[in-house]
Amino acid sequence: MLIEIIEWLKSIFGEFGGSGLINYVTFRAGVATILSLIISLVFGGRIIRFLKKLQVGETVRDLGLEGQKQKDGTPTMGGIIIIMAILIPCWLMTKLDNVYIILMIVSTVWMGIIGFIDDYIKVFLKNKKGLRGRFKIMGQVGLGLIIGVTMLVNDQVVVRMDAKEATRLHITEQIKGDSIFIEENRGYPELRADYKTSLTNVPFLKGNRLDYSSLVPAPTRKKAQDWVWILFVPIVILIVTSVSNAANLTDGIDGLATGVSGIIGVTLGIFAYVSSNAIISSYLGILHLPGTEELVIFAACFTGACLGFLWHNSFPASVFMGDTGSLTLGGIIAAMAILLRKELLVPIFCGVFLVENLSVVIQVAYFKYTKRKYGEGRRIFRMSPLHHHYQKGGMHESKIVTRFLIISVLLAVFAILTLKIR
Repeated sequence: MLIEIIEWLKSIFGEFGGSGLINYVTFRAGVATILSLIISLVFGGRIIRFLKKLQVGETVRDLGLEGQKQKDGTPTMGGIIIIMAILIPCWLMTKLDNVYIILMIVSTVWMGIIGFIDDYIKVFLKNKKGLRGRFKIMGQVGLGLIIGVTMLVNDQVVVRMDAKEATRLHITEQIKGDSIFIEENRGYPELRADYKTSLTNVPFLKGNRLDYSSLVPAPTRKKAQDWVWILFVPIVILIVTSVSNAANLTDGIDGLATGVSGIIGVTLGIFAYVSSNAIISSYLGILHLPGTEELVIFAACFTGACLGFLWHNSFPASVFMGDTGSLTLGGIIAAMAILLRKELLVPIFCGVFLVENLSVVIQVAYFKYTKRKYGEGRRIFRMSPLHHHYQKGGMHESKIVTRFLIISVLLAVFAILTLKIR
C-alpha cells in the first residue's frame, strides 16, 4: 500500500528525498519489523487490558506442575495481537498484488479464524473441548488445498532457470514474455526464463533438486506433469496440518512457542532473500524464485510480531496466545516453507515442534500398547509434550524455554547451512 502511495505522490510532485528507499526490500523489511514490534508492544497492552475486562481468562487444569495454578485466570486469545501485528505492516509495506503475499494473508486469516472459533467455544461457551478435531482438520486441509492448487496453476508461481537446465530436467511449460539475461560468474550471458514446474529443493543431495512429477507413475513425462497434483497436494496438506498442530502442542509454557516461531521466522526470511536473488541463488545452486522477495517482508512482520508478543508472553506471562495464535503461527510457517520450496527442510528448522509432536505420539502409542499387553498403561516420559516432562523433573519453565530456544537457533543455523552442504 505504501509503495502505491509514494508512486502516486511521485506522479504529482516528482522525485523527492528518500522516495527511492521504498524500492529496497531490506528497507521495507526493516520498517515492517519496527512497525510490528510497536503494534504488538503498544496495542498489545491495551488488548490485554481489554481481555481482562471481558474476563477472558484461561482455566488451567491441575496437572501437578509447579506454578501452574498461579496461571489460572491469565487472559487468553492473545493471538489476536500477533495477527494484527503481522497484517497491518504487511498491508503497508508489501506489494498486495503479489501471489505469495496473497497466499500468506489468506493463511494468516484462515488459521486465525479456526483458532479464534476454538478459543471462543472454550472461553465464552465454557466448553473445554473447544472446536471438534474434525473441523480443525477440515480447516487445515482446506488451507493446504488452496496453497497446493495455487502453486500448480498460478502463472506467478514459477522457477527461473536457463533453457539448457530446463531441457535437461524435461521442463517445457515456459511462461511467455518473461525471459531475461543475467551474467554468469564466468562472464558469459545466459538466457533464463520462467517455468511452471513442481521442482523443490532437497537438502544434502548434489543436484539439490527433486521434481514431484518424477515420482508419479505415468507412461510419459507429460502425463506425469498432468497428474503431479495427486502427490503434491496431499504432501502440502500433510505439512500444513502437521506443523500447525505441532505449534499448538508446543504452546504449553510461557514464551516457548512464541520464541521458537520467531527464530523460524528469521530462518524463513533468509530463505526468501536468497531464493529471490538471482546471483545468490545461482551461487548456492538453489532454485531461483522470482517474486519471493516480498516474503522477506512478510517474514519480517512475522518475526517482529513474535518478538513483540514475547514481551507479554515471557515468564510470568501476562497473556496466552491461545489457539488463535498457535494454529496461526504453525499455519504461517508451513505455508511459507512450502511457497519457498523448502518443505523438506521443515523437520530441521522446525525440529523443536517435531520433537514436541513426536513425544505425544510416542507417549500415547506406548501407553495403549502396554495397556493392551500388560493390562496397565505405561509411560516413556513423565508427561507429554516434552516440555512437561522436564517440568515434572523439577526444571523451571524459564530454563526449559531458554534451552529449547538455544536448540532452535542451532537447528536454524544448520538448516541454512544445508543450502551449501551437498
